[in-house]
Amino acid sequence: MTVTNLTDMVEFILLGFSDLPNLQGVLFGIFLVIYMSILIGNGLILIITKVDPALQTPMYFFLGNFSFLEICYTSVTLPRMLMNLWSQKRHISLLACAVQLGFLLILGGTECLLLGVMAYDRYVAICKPLNYPMIMNHRVCVQLVVASWVSGVPVQIGQTYQIFSLPFCGSKKLNHVFCDIHPLFKVACGDISLNEFSVYADAVLFAMVPFLLIIGSYVKIISTILKLPSATGRSKAFSTCSSHLIVVALFFGSAIIMNLRPKSSQSEGIDKILALFYTIVTPMFNPLIYSLRNKDVIAAMKKIFQILVV
Repeated sequence: MTVTNLTDMVEFILLGFSDLPNLQGVLFGIFLVIYMSILIGNGLILIITKVDPALQTPMYFFLGNFSFLEICYTSVTLPRMLMNLWSQKRHISLLACAVQLGFLLILGGTECLLLGVMAYDRYVAICKPLNYPMIMNHRVCVQLVVASWVSGVPVQIGQTYQIFSLPFCGSKKLNHVFCDIHPLFKVACGDISLNEFSVYADAVLFAMVPFLLIIGSYVKIISTILKLPSATGRSKAFSTCSSHLIVVALFFGSAIIMNLRPKSSQSEGIDKILALFYTIVTPMFNPLIYSLRNKDVIAAMKKIFQILVV
């Protein structure tokens, strides 16, 4: 395609759920409730892990950081979606789209790494309990969290710059609910094979490697638990890992299905649902998963509610 056929893109149009014109108000209400529940639920987890003396352990330190990350992650996409549904204006500038994608990639990579760190914490706690206080001291915990947050920043900024350095032509419409890589590739011109390779390399580094480390950790964890002589001990050990394992399955499961399934024009609706699943549904269920399956968290929440009532 020649340069004369290229369109100087200054904005895109996020189609979102424009194919459901009669449900815009309903969808706005649903997503508003979801966003508020994410803010309140993860906010409560963040507060109790900071103020409750019983929760000053590495596991809850990581959980508090994870809850804060979930708030940031959903805030990259949901407010814009709510604004588009409310105003019916779906235009997004090139710069705003680039910023949204950049933060989405940075926070998504951070989530993968932090889930890996949480799996390592459970591995040390169960497989090396005597050395746990020494290995997972506060300094190490802080270093692991900081590394999770900052290690992917330069790579993801570079990835975003590379994508938005592509020439865009033809339609300005992105058939998605937020600015994402695959919808942008569909309106890009020229050869994008190098960009696609870069995206897959990035996915291997920040998603597949942490996922494999999580799997490896849980293989050793389950093997250790099964060797415990007491049924009560086995049950208690499993309960400390089950919440994290459920969150891992939800997040990585939906992301893997979305990226490995065959791409076609008929699959764009399913892509939207899967994208919403790992960016919105998982953060929404995170507080429920950790609170309903954890007596310490439930007890801490009861203290908070009692203070608020009094």
